[in-house]
Amino acid sequence: MLHYILQILSFQLLFLLVYDLFLKKETFFNWNRVYLLVTPILSFVLPLIKINAIKQNVPKEYMIQLPEILIGTPYSKEVMLPEIIINGTDSLSTSSILLSLFNYVWLIGIVLSILIFSFKLYKIFSLRKKGTSSTLNNLNVISIPNTTIAFSFLNTIYIGSNLTETKKVNILLHEKIHVNEYHSLDLIFFEILRVLLWFNPLVYIYQNRMTTLQEYIADSKAIEQTNKKEYYQGLLSQIFQTDKISFINTFFNHSLIKKRIVMLQKSKSKKIFQLKYLLLVPVVSGMLVYTSCTQNTEKQIDTSLPSTLLEKIEAVKHQIQVQGNISKEEEKALKILISLVNDDFSNPAQKKTHKYAEVPFRNIEKIPVFPGCEGLSSEEAKKCFSTKVTQFVGSQFNTKIGDDLKLSGRQKIYVRFKIDRKGNITDVYARGPKPELEAEAVRIINELPKMQPGEQDGINVAVSYSLPITFEIK
Repeated sequence: MLHYILQILSFQLLFLLVYDLFLKKETFFNWNRVYLLVTPILSFVLPLIKINAIKQNVPKEYMIQLPEILIGTPYSKEVMLPEIIINGTDSLSTSSILLSLFNYVWLIGIVLSILIFSFKLYKIFSLRKKGTSSTLNNLNVISIPNTTIAFSFLNTIYIGSNLTETKKVNILLHEKIHVNEYHSLDLIFFEILRVLLWFNPLVYIYQNRMTTLQEYIADSKAIEQTNKKEYYQGLLSQIFQTDKISFINTFFNHSLIKKRIVMLQKSKSKKIFQLKYLLLVPVVSGMLVYTSCTQNTEKQIDTSLPSTLLEKIEAVKHQIQVQGNISKEEEKALKILISLVNDDFSNPAQKKTHKYAEVPFRNIEKIPVFPGCEGLSSEEAKKCFSTKVTQFVGSQFNTKIGDDLKLSGRQKIYVRFKIDRKGNITDVYARGPKPELEAEAVRIINELPKMQPGEQDGINVAVSYSLPITFEIK
């Protein structure tokens, strides 16, 4: 979830940079409006798109991938359990707590944002009740007594009764364009994004850019229907007092007046500059390459330990924290657990626990010996073991499965298994894109020959091993 939100923020930032650097000063107002509406939606959608064709054609050295995920411990006892005892903190638990805390804060922020949004609506409807309603060219006009406010919302124009008739003409002309162009819907769209992503400053920037752009659109069309000199004088004559509501179209905004006048005097952009919008092609393509090639490490890590065991570990940790002190029996059981975790096989008092011990392949002192790898040094034996396993799997894999399933490209299967204290293959588990591929991988691993068991401190122990199998159909 956090990774997804970070991707949204990154993509929105990139889209805004493209807009500010290349598009903001152009007079293609309608194109810019579409850009500002579409790119926030793309930032939500693109992180969810993963195109296998892109991933398969990108060289492995450019893939975002952690080797530890491929060659790791299948049950990760030695990784997860020490954090409960030694460090006093379980990293998985901490992550879960932080995620839960983030969810609570996020929901509280959403509730507060909804309340603020509701209050803004209340202020508008309060003004509606105070004013006098009339109709002008199928538009609702609310005259607010004793004010000089001027803005529009949805299909209604709100205008102060203290304004002169001359000023009212220009204001109504300008606000009528806002209504006819449905500009309020654009701002409400960003208001909804502000509710959902209230912590995201980029949404506020997006809304600000849209507000400015809508003023340019209304000015450019209003100037065609009136005297340009009078319109300029109307902009400069007075700064009207209007409540700051983010989703209404205010006629006068002090910070925007200078920009609006500059844009009115600006010559229309040449059509060839519309090619700037093609910048979206490499930008979106780069985003798709990133999302397609990023490995979902969270999902892989979650499967490394049975959920029931995780729940038991969490329960033990919670009980110790609540209780504060433990009994002698509990202390004895905890010491056994620590010995298993720390691979402490040298203590004779803990001999009874050795049969439960399990060591990852990368940490084992003396690895299991594959037939044909006897008499080699530790490093050579590891290489020989990996080579023999790879050759065995490659020679035994039924490649006809690809034709039967009509597969294409690369299909990756993650297999984990254990070589027990007697050298037998046990606890084989496979995870892949198709059940048939998983079953084939399990079948092959179960057929591996019996080996000399691994040793730690001179004691035979079970050794866990993880093997990624890439099945490529050309």
